[in-house]
Amino acid sequence: MTPREHHAAALALLDAEATRRQIGLLSLAYPGMTLDDAYAVQAELVALKRSTGRKGIGWKIGLTSRAMQEQLKIDTPDSGVLFDDMLFADGATVPKNRFIQARVEAEIAFLMGRDLSGAHVTRADVLAATAHVAPALEILDTRILRSDPVTGKTRIITDTISDNAANAGIVLGAQRHTVHSFDLRWVGAVVKRDGVVEETGLGAGVLDDPVTGILWLVQRLARYGQGLKAGDVVLSGSFVRAIEAPPGSCFHADFGAFGSASLSFE
Repeated sequence: MTPREHHAAALALLDAEATRRQIGLLSLAYPGMTLDDAYAVQAELVALKRSTGRKGIGWKIGLTSRAMQEQLKIDTPDSGVLFDDMLFADGATVPKNRFIQARVEAEIAFLMGRDLSGAHVTRADVLAATAHVAPALEILDTRILRSDPVTGKTRIITDTISDNAANAGIVLGAQRHTVHSFDLRWVGAVVKRDGVVEETGLGAGVLDDPVTGILWLVQRLARYGQGLKAGDVVLSGSFVRAIEAPPGSCFHADFGAFGSASLSFE
Protein backbone atom coordinates (compact mmCIF):
# COMPACT_ATOMS: atom_id res chain seq x y z
CA MET A 1 0.00 0.00 0.00
CA THR A 2 1.07 3.58 -0.59
CA PRO A 3 0.99 6.34 2.06
CA ARG A 4 -2.00 7.82 0.23
CA GLU A 5 -3.83 4.49 0.51
CA HIS A 6 -2.99 4.28 4.23
CA HIS A 7 -4.53 7.71 4.72
CA ALA A 8 -7.61 6.92 2.62
CA ALA A 9 -8.26 3.73 4.59
CA ALA A 10 -7.93 5.63 7.88
CA LEU A 11 -10.40 8.29 6.71
CA ALA A 12 -12.89 5.56 5.77
CA LEU A 13 -12.56 3.99 9.23
CA LEU A 14 -13.03 7.34 10.96
CA ASP A 15 -16.14 8.00 8.91
CA ALA A 16 -17.48 4.51 9.67
CA GLU A 17 -17.12 5.18 13.39
CA ALA A 18 -18.87 8.56 13.11
CA THR A 19 -21.76 7.34 10.94
CA ARG A 20 -21.99 3.81 12.41
CA ARG A 21 -21.83 2.39 8.91
CA GLN A 22 -19.27 -0.36 8.46
CA ILE A 23 -16.90 -0.43 5.52
CA GLY A 24 -15.84 -3.46 3.51
CA LEU A 25 -12.83 -5.59 4.35
CA LEU A 26 -9.59 -3.72 3.78
CA SER A 27 -7.92 -7.07 3.18
CA LEU A 28 -10.14 -7.45 0.09
CA ALA A 29 -9.69 -3.87 -1.09
CA TYR A 30 -5.90 -4.19 -0.66
CA PRO A 31 -5.10 -7.90 -1.13
CA GLY A 32 -1.37 -7.34 -0.76
CA MET A 33 -1.77 -5.61 2.57
CA THR A 34 0.94 -6.49 5.13
CA LEU A 35 1.08 -6.16 8.91
CA ASP A 36 3.25 -3.06 8.45
CA ASP A 37 0.57 -1.61 6.16
CA ALA A 38 -2.08 -2.35 8.79
CA TYR A 39 -0.14 -0.59 11.53
CA ALA A 40 0.49 2.32 9.12
CA VAL A 41 -3.28 2.64 8.61
CA GLN A 42 -3.77 2.49 12.38
CA ALA A 43 -1.14 5.21 12.86
CA GLU A 44 -2.97 7.42 10.36
CA LEU A 45 -6.26 6.75 12.16
CA VAL A 46 -4.70 7.60 15.54
CA ALA A 47 -3.29 10.84 14.09
CA LEU A 48 -6.70 11.80 12.71
CA LYS A 49 -8.32 11.17 16.10
CA ARG A 50 -5.68 13.24 17.87
CA SER A 51 -6.27 16.08 15.39
CA THR A 52 -9.90 16.23 16.57
CA GLY A 53 -8.80 16.73 20.18
CA ARG A 54 -8.90 13.15 21.46
CA LYS A 55 -6.11 12.28 23.86
CA GLY A 56 -4.39 8.94 24.23
CA ILE A 57 -4.63 7.32 27.67
CA GLY A 58 -2.84 4.07 26.96
CA TRP A 59 -2.88 0.87 24.93
CA LYS A 60 -4.77 -2.37 24.47
CA ILE A 61 -3.31 -5.72 23.55
CA GLY A 62 -5.47 -8.16 21.63
CA LEU A 63 -5.42 -11.64 20.15
CA THR A 64 -3.46 -12.99 23.09
CA SER A 65 -5.29 -16.31 23.40
CA ARG A 66 -4.17 -19.34 21.43
CA ALA A 67 -7.71 -19.96 20.22
CA MET A 68 -8.01 -16.50 18.65
CA GLN A 69 -4.56 -16.72 17.10
CA GLU A 70 -5.40 -20.06 15.49
CA GLN A 71 -8.72 -18.66 14.23
CA LEU A 72 -6.93 -15.80 12.45
CA LYS A 73 -3.98 -17.99 11.45
CA ILE A 74 -1.40 -15.83 13.23
CA ASP A 75 1.12 -16.40 15.99
CA THR A 76 1.34 -12.91 17.46
CA PRO A 77 -0.90 -10.51 19.39
CA ASP A 78 -1.91 -7.09 18.10
CA SER A 79 -2.25 -3.69 19.74
CA GLY A 80 -4.19 -0.45 19.55
CA VAL A 81 -4.40 2.95 21.23
CA LEU A 82 -6.87 3.82 24.02
CA PHE A 83 -8.39 7.32 23.92
CA ASP A 84 -9.96 9.44 26.64
CA ASP A 85 -13.45 9.22 25.12
CA MET A 86 -13.30 5.42 25.44
CA LEU A 87 -13.19 5.46 29.25
CA PHE A 88 -16.44 4.59 31.05
CA ALA A 89 -16.98 4.64 34.81
CA ASP A 90 -17.52 1.35 36.61
CA GLY A 91 -21.26 0.63 36.48
CA ALA A 92 -21.87 3.13 33.67
CA THR A 93 -24.53 2.80 31.00
CA VAL A 94 -23.36 3.10 27.40
CA PRO A 95 -25.67 5.43 25.45
CA LYS A 96 -27.79 3.89 22.75
CA ASN A 97 -26.23 3.94 19.28
CA ARG A 98 -22.74 4.67 20.63
CA PHE A 99 -21.33 1.56 18.95
CA ILE A 100 -22.06 -0.58 15.90
CA GLN A 101 -21.69 -4.20 17.08
CA ALA A 102 -20.37 -4.03 20.63
CA ARG A 103 -18.84 -7.01 22.41
CA VAL A 104 -17.32 -7.26 25.89
CA GLU A 105 -14.23 -8.99 27.29
CA ALA A 106 -12.72 -9.31 30.78
CA GLU A 107 -9.10 -8.28 31.28
CA ILE A 108 -6.45 -7.28 33.77
CA ALA A 109 -5.41 -3.65 33.37
CA PHE A 110 -1.90 -2.40 34.14
CA LEU A 111 -1.58 1.19 35.37
CA MET A 112 1.93 2.38 34.64
CA GLY A 113 3.83 4.25 37.33
CA ARG A 114 6.78 5.21 35.18
CA ASP A 115 7.91 5.34 31.56
CA LEU A 116 8.99 2.05 30.02
CA SER A 117 10.62 1.58 26.62
CA GLY A 118 13.32 -0.31 24.78
CA ALA A 119 13.84 -3.50 22.84
CA HIS A 120 15.61 -5.22 25.73
CA VAL A 121 13.06 -4.59 28.47
CA THR A 122 12.61 -7.58 30.79
CA ARG A 123 9.73 -9.00 32.78
CA ALA A 124 11.31 -7.53 35.92
CA ASP A 125 11.33 -4.10 34.25
CA VAL A 126 7.60 -4.39 33.51
CA LEU A 127 6.85 -5.27 37.14
CA ALA A 128 8.99 -2.41 38.43
CA ALA A 129 7.29 0.13 36.14
CA THR A 130 3.73 -0.95 37.05
CA ALA A 131 2.05 1.16 39.74
CA HIS A 132 -1.10 -0.94 40.04
CA VAL A 133 -3.14 -3.65 38.38
CA ALA A 134 -6.94 -3.59 38.27
CA PRO A 135 -9.97 -5.55 37.03
CA ALA A 136 -11.31 -4.27 33.72
CA LEU A 137 -13.79 -4.77 30.94
CA GLU A 138 -13.00 -3.95 27.34
CA ILE A 139 -15.64 -2.97 24.82
CA LEU A 140 -14.86 -4.10 21.30
CA ASP A 141 -16.47 -2.74 18.17
CA THR A 142 -15.78 -3.14 14.50
CA ARG A 143 -15.89 -0.45 11.87
CA ILE A 144 -15.20 -3.15 9.29
CA LEU A 145 -17.65 -5.87 8.29
CA ARG A 146 -17.00 -9.15 10.06
CA SER A 147 -17.45 -10.95 6.76
CA ASP A 148 -17.86 -9.96 3.12
CA PRO A 149 -21.49 -10.49 2.00
CA VAL A 150 -20.46 -11.56 -1.51
CA THR A 151 -17.45 -13.82 -1.00
CA GLY A 152 -18.10 -14.85 2.60
CA LYS A 153 -14.48 -13.98 3.39
CA THR A 154 -14.02 -13.05 7.05
CA ARG A 155 -11.85 -10.36 8.61
CA ILE A 156 -8.20 -11.17 9.04
CA ILE A 157 -5.47 -9.70 11.21
CA THR A 158 -4.73 -6.78 8.84
CA ASP A 159 -8.35 -5.67 9.07
CA THR A 160 -8.35 -5.84 12.86
CA ILE A 161 -5.06 -3.97 13.30
CA SER A 162 -6.11 -1.24 10.88
CA ASP A 163 -9.31 -0.76 12.87
CA ASN A 164 -7.27 0.16 15.98
CA ALA A 165 -7.43 -3.47 17.11
CA ALA A 166 -11.26 -3.29 17.29
CA ASN A 167 -10.83 -0.85 20.16
CA ALA A 168 -13.95 0.91 21.47
CA GLY A 169 -14.17 1.29 25.25
CA ILE A 170 -12.79 0.42 28.67
CA VAL A 171 -14.17 0.11 32.19
CA LEU A 172 -11.79 0.01 35.14
CA GLY A 173 -13.00 -1.58 38.36
CA ALA A 174 -12.55 0.45 41.54
CA GLN A 175 -9.96 -1.88 43.07
CA ARG A 176 -6.22 -1.24 42.77
CA HIS A 177 -3.49 -3.72 43.69
CA THR A 178 0.27 -3.77 43.59
CA VAL A 179 1.54 -6.07 40.87
CA HIS A 180 2.97 -8.44 43.49
CA SER A 181 -0.29 -8.78 45.46
CA PHE A 182 -1.60 -11.59 43.26
CA ASP A 183 -0.24 -14.28 40.98
CA LEU A 184 -1.81 -12.79 37.85
CA ARG A 185 -1.77 -16.16 36.11
CA TRP A 186 -4.38 -17.32 38.62
CA VAL A 187 -6.51 -14.18 38.68
CA GLY A 188 -9.77 -15.14 37.01
CA ALA A 189 -13.24 -13.79 36.33
CA VAL A 190 -16.79 -15.04 36.08
CA VAL A 191 -18.48 -12.89 33.45
CA LYS A 192 -22.26 -12.62 33.48
CA ARG A 193 -24.55 -11.04 30.92
CA ASP A 194 -28.02 -10.31 32.27
CA GLY A 195 -27.29 -12.46 35.31
CA VAL A 196 -26.28 -15.52 33.28
CA VAL A 197 -22.70 -16.81 33.30
CA GLU A 198 -21.36 -16.48 29.77
CA GLU A 199 -17.63 -16.95 30.24
CA THR A 200 -15.03 -17.84 32.84
CA GLY A 201 -11.28 -17.67 32.51
CA LEU A 202 -7.86 -17.22 34.12
CA GLY A 203 -5.09 -14.73 33.53
CA ALA A 204 -2.90 -17.58 32.30
CA GLY A 205 -5.03 -17.57 29.14
CA VAL A 206 -3.11 -14.43 28.16
CA LEU A 207 0.17 -15.76 26.80
CA ASP A 208 0.54 -17.86 29.98
CA ASP A 209 1.01 -14.64 32.01
CA PRO A 210 -0.56 -11.16 31.51
CA VAL A 211 2.85 -9.60 32.17
CA THR A 212 4.07 -11.25 28.96
CA GLY A 213 1.58 -9.18 26.99
CA ILE A 214 2.96 -5.93 28.39
CA LEU A 215 6.48 -7.10 27.62
CA TRP A 216 5.48 -7.91 24.02
CA LEU A 217 3.90 -4.47 23.58
CA VAL A 218 6.94 -2.58 24.88
CA GLN A 219 9.26 -4.54 22.60
CA ARG A 220 6.96 -3.97 19.60
CA LEU A 221 6.72 -0.23 20.27
CA ALA A 222 10.51 -0.05 20.50
CA ARG A 223 10.65 -0.79 16.76
CA TYR A 224 8.96 2.58 16.19
CA GLY A 225 10.86 4.56 18.82
CA GLN A 226 7.85 4.50 21.14
CA GLY A 227 7.11 3.18 24.60
CA LEU A 228 4.75 3.31 27.55
CA LYS A 229 4.37 6.47 29.61
CA ALA A 230 3.72 6.97 33.31
CA GLY A 231 -0.04 7.17 33.75
CA ASP A 232 -0.81 4.92 30.78
CA VAL A 233 -3.53 2.30 31.13
CA VAL A 234 -2.65 -0.94 29.36
CA LEU A 235 -5.20 -3.70 28.79
CA SER A 236 -3.12 -6.87 28.86
CA GLY A 237 -5.46 -9.04 26.77
CA SER A 238 -8.68 -10.94 27.28
CA PHE A 239 -8.80 -14.35 28.91
CA VAL A 240 -12.43 -14.94 27.89
CA ARG A 241 -14.28 -15.12 24.59
CA ALA A 242 -15.74 -11.82 23.37
CA ILE A 243 -19.41 -11.69 24.40
CA GLU A 244 -22.04 -10.00 22.23
CA ALA A 245 -23.49 -6.88 23.85
CA PRO A 246 -26.92 -6.10 22.35
CA PRO A 247 -28.91 -3.03 23.48
CA GLY A 248 -30.33 -3.47 26.97
CA SER A 249 -27.72 -5.98 28.12
CA CYS A 250 -25.92 -5.76 31.47
CA PHE A 251 -22.47 -7.15 32.25
CA HIS A 252 -20.77 -7.97 35.53
CA ALA A 253 -17.30 -9.46 35.80
CA ASP A 254 -16.55 -10.97 39.20
CA PHE A 255 -12.79 -11.28 39.72
CA GLY A 256 -13.17 -12.60 43.28
CA ALA A 257 -10.70 -11.03 45.70
CA PHE A 258 -9.18 -9.08 42.80
CA GLY A 259 -12.38 -7.02 42.41
CA SER A 260 -15.11 -6.54 39.84
CA ALA A 261 -16.25 -4.38 36.92
CA SER A 262 -19.74 -3.73 35.55
CA LEU A 263 -21.29 -2.12 32.49
CA SER A 264 -24.74 -1.78 30.90
CA PHE A 265 -25.93 -0.88 27.43
CA GLU A 266 -28.94 1.40 27.04
